[in-house]
Amino acid sequence: MKLIFPIIAIAIMSAIAQNFLPWWIIAPIAFVITHLLRLRPFESFVAGFAALFLLWAGMAFFIDRANEHILSQRIAMLLHLSQPMLLIVITGLIGGLVAGFAGLSGGLLVKK
Repeated sequence: MKLIFPIIAIAIMSAIAQNFLPWWIIAPIAFVITHLLRLRPFESFVAGFAALFLLWAGMAFFIDRANEHILSQRIAMLLHLSQPMLLIVITGLIGGLVAGFAGLSGGLLVKK
């Protein structure tokens, strides 16, 4: 329950900021939010990872569904993936790991 607010805050701030700034803005956002909320390191990683995994995988899924999975099928063929949905999971993992480690850094900076 304690992690719901940071997850929602990171996801909303990242979704807004990515429209105007580069993709890597997710890292400073996760860092600052987990640091300001004084989360412990494990909670910081989980909050950052969950927020961006859900955000990026969800955005990739809805974009993929809008073009009837044409692009994901072609990219999956190029990458030798058995299922195009693996591409969406990989997209979510990349965003989740970037924000997770940034959040972990923010959590490690907190003095308790």
